Amino acid sequence: MNKAREMTLIAALFVLSCLLKTTTSPATSAYSGAWMPASSVLYELRHLGVRALIRYDAEATGRASADFGNVSDAQPPPAAVLYPSCPEDIASLLRASCTHTSPFPVSARGCGHSTRGQASAPRGVVVDMLSLGCHASGSATRLSVSVDGRYVDAGGEQLWVDVLRAALAHGLTPRTWTDYLHLTVGGTLSNAGISGQAFRHGPQISNVQELDVITGLGEIVTCSKEKHADLFDAVLGGLGQFGVITRARIPLIQAPARARWVRLFYTGAAPLTGDQERLIGVDLGTAVSGLMDYVEGSVVLADQGQVGSWRSSFFSEADAARIAALAEEAGGVLYCLEGALYYGGAALAGESDVDKVKLA
Repeated sequence: MNKAREMTLIAALFVLSCLLKTTTSPATSAYSGAWMPASSVLYELRHLGVRALIRYDAEATGRASADFGNVSDAQPPPAAVLYPSCPEDIASLLRASCTHTSPFPVSARGCGHSTRGQASAPRGVVVDMLSLGCHASGSATRLSVSVDGRYVDAGGEQLWVDVLRAALAHGLTPRTWTDYLHLTVGGTLSNAGISGQAFRHGPQISNVQELDVITGLGEIVTCSKEKHADLFDAVLGGLGQFGVITRARIPLIQAPARARWVRLFYTGAAPLTGDQERLIGVDLGTAVSGLMDYVEGSVVLADQGQVGSWRSSFFSEADAARIAALAEEAGGVLYCLEGALYYGGAALAGESDVDKVKLA
């Protein structure tokens, strides 16, 4: 299977999995019996060893019911929220649910960016993953870069923007990203992690060396392609249905010294997709074929003010006016192609390649 077909298949499977996920409650997808009523959940939790880390008040459960954009509001709300101090606290909670005659739903929540309330747990327990980072200190740090090994060990609750900063401090970087860096490591690895580098390096789930996972049985398992491979493959892109990611080992490469960044605007989708194929293709025989390191397309709507404000600091006032006029002529919709070529440092591209991008 060639790279283009592989990436198309990955994207199709990702969309399908999201559609399936939004039609099924996070709780019912893992358990077909009757869930324990909220009152019984509270009784069980008050007898756990981690009870001091659990909140039942309306402020905590209300915050755990809503997503980042306040689009989804879980009803009924969770019975409680766990603020773990270490992975073992989460494992203890999952063991309590698993061993009970009527298990209660448990859902891990990072920054709340999941779609359609996937991180909610009606009448169950939401695990506030960010709490892991708040409790870590000293040798228990949740973000560690190995310069010799060329990898970073990041807690599932860590934000990608913090992973980037930690890696860049050593002149290193992961190969591929998600578009928005204020997402958690565990969150994007439970989905796919797709951005403009995916055509070259694959999504984020294809760039993981090792995971620490807490299974539904409450077992903490270290897995990789060589060890517990079935669990490793199931958890990556598994939408949280096969375990909670508490640590990921991400390979690093030397960070490029510079980048040539370009943005092109189109009035139709067909010309944009044609140029996308031209930029990522390796056998088309053009000057820039296979040269770019980042290629991505998007739709810009003038009536939402995006043309005038979206990353406008990269454009002069004259350019912004031209783009706005073009959007008006096109009926308020533009198509944007964004690309970047890395050069300098360990990047393979040189100054002559950068000139190709300027002239293409």
